[in-house]
Parts: sequence; C-alpha cells; structure tokens
Amino acid sequence: MPFPKLRGVKIPAPADFHVHLRDGAMMELVVPTIRKGGVNTVYVMPNLVPPVTTVQQALDYRKRLEAIEPKVKYLMSLYLHESITPETIVEAKQRGITGVKSYPAGVTTNSSSGVVDYTSFYPVFAEMERQGLILNLHGELPSKGDITVMSAEERFLPTLLELHAKFPKLRIILEHLTTAAAVEAVKKCGPTVAGTITAHHLSIIVDSWAGDPFCFCKPVAKTPADRDALLRAATSGNPKFFFGSDSAPHPAIAKRGGDKIAAGVFSQPYVSQLVVDAFDQGCQNGVLKEEDITPEILEGFLSKFGREFYGLEQEKQEFITFDDSGEAIEDILKSDAIDVVPFRRGQKTWSISWV
Repeated sequence: MPFPKLRGVKIPAPADFHVHLRDGAMMELVVPTIRKGGVNTVYVMPNLVPPVTTVQQALDYRKRLEAIEPKVKYLMSLYLHESITPETIVEAKQRGITGVKSYPAGVTTNSSSGVVDYTSFYPVFAEMERQGLILNLHGELPSKGDITVMSAEERFLPTLLELHAKFPKLRIILEHLTTAAAVEAVKKCGPTVAGTITAHHLSIIVDSWAGDPFCFCKPVAKTPADRDALLRAATSGNPKFFFGSDSAPHPAIAKRGGDKIAAGVFSQPYVSQLVVDAFDQGCQNGVLKEEDITPEILEGFLSKFGREFYGLEQEKQEFITFDDSGEAIEDILKSDAIDVVPFRRGQKTWSISWV
C-alpha cells in the first residue's frame, strides 16, 4: 500500500467545511456516516427546499442533525436571499450562526433562489464584516452566452476580487476550487480570503464525469492541469487552502438519468481516506513527491487550517489514525425510504480508527 509512513499516524480529527446533509430520509441516512469518514466538525450548507433563510430555521435544522449524531459539531449557515437583511446578520451572530452561503441563481442544486446582483447585498456584506460572519461563495456564473460549465468558475473570479476589494476585512471562502486560475486568485487576495478543495476534485477530471454520472457535480471537474494545481495547493502547507468535501447525496435514481442528472458527488463516509488516496495518486503521476506528504501536511489541510480560519477550538480533542488494510467502499447505502451511491463505489481505500 502507498504511504507506509502514514500507517498508524495520528492526527486531530478532520473538519469538513462544506457538507450537504439534506433533510428527511436522506438526512437520516447520511448523517451517521460523518464520523465514518473521520470527521467530527462540519459546516452545513443551507440549500434545502425551501432554503434556510432565517436564524430559527438554521437552529431547528441543527437540532434535527444533533438528534441523529450528537458527537458531531454542526456549524450552521444561512442561504443568501433577498429576505436576508443586516438585522438578520446581527441576530445570526448573537445566536451562533457561522456564515452565509451565496449561490448564483440557477447554477447548481437548489439554487433557484440565489443571487442575481451582488451589489444589492452590499449592506448585508458590510454587516457580516462587522459581525465576523463568513461569506461562502459558490464561485460560478450561470451558463449563458459563451459561458459553459468549463469556464463558469474562471469567469466568476472577478466577482471574488471585487468583493474582496470592497470588503477587505470580510472573511470570504471560494468554495470547491476546480481550476488553476481559482487557486491563483485566492493566493492573490489577502489573508481574509481562503479556498476549499474537495476530495473528488483532487482525483477526477472532465473525462471522469463525462463517462460516469456519479462523478458529475457543480462545479464540474476540469483538466488534468487544473487537478494537479489543486493537488499542489492542498499539499503546499499554505493555510489559505483547506478541506471542504462538498459531499452532496442524491437518490441513486436521480444520478442515473431521467429528465436531468442531479449534480453532486457523495463522499461523506470516506472523505479523509479519499484525500489520502488522491495524494497517493498524485505521487504516482509525478505531480507530488511522497516525501512531501507528511502527517503535518495532512493535518494542516484536513483539520488545522480550516479550524484556524473559522476561529474554532476543539472543545474535546479527538484523533484518528490511518490504516492501509484496503477497506472496500460500499456500492450503495440504503434505508427503507431512500438510497445513495458513494463516490468510487466498490474500490479500495484506507481505513480509519478513532483513538
């Protein structure tokens, strides 16, 4: 197995700063898998139906999650919507909400109520800057004119730079980076801007999702050069880059076809293991050097850098270890009401243990 020096290595429990846990039957199925992936802290996306646009909705949602798995810390967010006001932001801060997620209208799952004009939210962003809430950006423009899924992220980057220039003290995260251009844009910004990287974008390219609907997500995976730039950023030790899985479960039938294939990759039960697998593949491809994949690099990307950016301290320190026994990824997760297919179904990956 790869990375023998990581066998038995202990690192602080990872934090996943971008998860979709859904609601109802799907929530009941996927929430118990969070700790299976070695994670004890998650930042929860608000794009339910209807979206989470009030503080009370977010708090009620957290209670539903905690009732299923109380050993996970859930950081809650609001969906940026015309009903969000500066007063909403003040209340959110007072009641423990962490941030606000922005979806450009129509770009991905449950984004129909998203943003059309960012300038209309400038008073909200100014209050977020004052209150210390984080702005999470789904960084794509809608496909229109000469904009396609392959160019949507890069064409969004001027918006990121404009928002950072206008609100330099506002902590902004460009979510789920997929391009070398996005990596460079995050580097160009000051310390209040960071970028999250998913496990699946560290391993797949455009050909992957073109031939497999279970690799199809938004933003889509791009070229080998873009994937390699993500691998280098994730293993660079630069604290501006940290982990957010964007694990997004859909019923298996919604991924297999119909009128439209649902966008989303479900990686939650294996997220920490999949990151190690991607780093190993990067070494095999000559993009990374095995000696550079140290426990410190792994800890920084999976746990330390994100927690520091969010200003978190672990109330109770927990640790995981990695084992190369070759665990098989399940083909499908099922309940009586619903099912979902994991990313890289049927393939081998690492195992983790809580210590």
